[in-house]
Amino acid sequence: MFDNKSILITGGTGSFGKQYVKTLLERYRPKKIIIFSRDELKQFEMEQDFHQECMRYFIGDVRDRDRLIQAMNGVDYVIHAAALKQVPAAEYNPMECIKTNIHGAENVIYAALANNVEKVIALSTDKAANPINLYGATKLASDKLFVAANNIAGGHKTRFAAVRYGNVVGSRGSVAPFFKKLIAEGCDHLPITDVRMTRFWITLQQGVDFVLKDFGRMHGGEIFVPKIPSVNMVDLAKAMAPNLPHKIIGIRPGEKLHEIMCPADDSHLTLEFADHFVIKPTILFQAPINFAVNNLGESGKIVEQGFEYHSGKNPHFLTIAEIVAFNQLAGV
Repeated sequence: MFDNKSILITGGTGSFGKQYVKTLLERYRPKKIIIFSRDELKQFEMEQDFHQECMRYFIGDVRDRDRLIQAMNGVDYVIHAAALKQVPAAEYNPMECIKTNIHGAENVIYAALANNVEKVIALSTDKAANPINLYGATKLASDKLFVAANNIAGGHKTRFAAVRYGNVVGSRGSVAPFFKKLIAEGCDHLPITDVRMTRFWITLQQGVDFVLKDFGRMHGGEIFVPKIPSVNMVDLAKAMAPNLPHKIIGIRPGEKLHEIMCPADDSHLTLEFADHFVIKPTILFQAPINFAVNNLGESGKIVEQGFEYHSGKNPHFLTIAEIVAFNQLAGV
């Protein structure tokens, strides 16, 4: 579906953007791939690896609505990956996080409607479900904006959806590369925030493949959640450095012990498919949509009342051996 199409990726110089571009170029023949981000150095470095004729590099910030409108001219699909993602940084710089993650989301929606973009998928996070930190709260607000955007599209063909998934193995700022760096530097222990801590676990390529497929699945208004395994942080440390001791350092500001991707309070809106969940909109759209059957013909069913998709209660936990294999697959 991406052949001869123009695709714009906000925050496209990040880990996800690079892998998404790599996958698009390997599997499709896009007309244009536009990388929209504010860091000229990262764009320059990315251009050394991706310099195909279809590639375009736009300097811009999602806080700048006019620049977004200009960049989306003639674009068919948008992946909104730009965000301020570091939990402690968001706690200490709340207004900056709000400007990028909430006002930036609003600007992406406005620009997509102004250019009659066909489909927009926004990347969310497990931290947006029952948020306890500012980052999660801003991403929940962003999710709500993208869902509601389908109701304000009016005569526009533009449809919006969100994808929510867990810790991406190997992405910048995540725990596995942090542990890897400490081990390479010859550390005498690995820091563990809490022995009970768990996280959902997904490789970058799995995340990219899920988003690619969701463009085909989406009606507009869904929050897509993949079925993925969980990892205990102590097991991760053992998998990466079996002979190193651990030091408990305590939970960072705004951090959770466990992550939830489908809250119990949304169970009446949650549909289970073979390999993913869909959280339906809380609002009614003007044109009724049967979210139980997606545009690929896959069928889902409503979950039991009170169901929650919780990293600590996940039926699928990776063993230490599986974590090692998973990390190797992710290049960590």
